[in-house]
Amino acid sequence: MTDADLHNAVVALRNGELIAYPTEAVWGLGCDPMNEAAVRKLLNLKRRPVEKGLILVAASIKQLEPYLSTINLEQRHQLEASWPGFQTWVVPVPDTVPYWLTGQHSSIALRVSTHPLVQNLCQAFAGPLVSTSANPAGHLPALTAEEVHSYFDDQAFIVPGELGGADAPSSIIDLVTGKSLR
Repeated sequence: MTDADLHNAVVALRNGELIAYPTEAVWGLGCDPMNEAAVRKLLNLKRRPVEKGLILVAASIKQLEPYLSTINLEQRHQLEASWPGFQTWVVPVPDTVPYWLTGQHSSIALRVSTHPLVQNLCQAFAGPLVSTSANPAGHLPALTAEEVHSYFDDQAFIVPGELGGADAPSSIIDLVTGKSLR
């Protein structure tokens, strides 16, 4: 990813557009989580119901602070011990987190990525991104930029880069119950 690619991706995010980018295992489709219109555009493109909720990815735990006010110190230590890492945690959230992110849940899925490109995107954007697999519902996640393009044409700015070498998407664990969700 060049500096121009990074700049263009951030401009797209700030303008309410969608971006597609490589993550550790699959291509992600993302947007500004605080832009409801962008989130709804992403959900429509994927044919994903808002009720399912979304994952946010960040460059640091600091970028996720607005979502962590309801956890205790032991739970925070658990997050800190696993991040950055290939672990997504479902955490309870305050009522201020919008429905378009949580769906029918009183929680949200969060991850601090180890992928350098994702880290750079979140740092340049100065916050977390919605991060869902780049595929329409019922289709396999995209593994290449070409697959992203075949799914979505030009409806997302494609950030060039390589996958991080993981064999499968991150595991997802409920922080409160310890139950593995994926």
